[in-house]
Amino acid sequence: QWYWSYEYSDFKNIEIDSYMIPTNELNKFNFRLLDVDNRISIPYNSQVRMLVTAADVLHSWTIPSLSVK
Repeated sequence: QWYWSYEYSDFKNIEIDSYMIPTNELNKFNFRLLDVDNRISIPYNSQVRMLVTAADVLHSWTIPSLSVK
């Protein structure tokens, strides 16, 4: 149902689509309503610029390990 698209436009022209894993497909290591099929990787020890936009309504975008929601 929900999906997110990401671009690494400052480094390379990379685009990634990420879909939420349905509850019936989760394993014991996944987080319900948080885990996706393609996780993004954020560069370590670097400045990062995030531009967040939505074509409709922005739902449940989070980085649990950074306490960002």
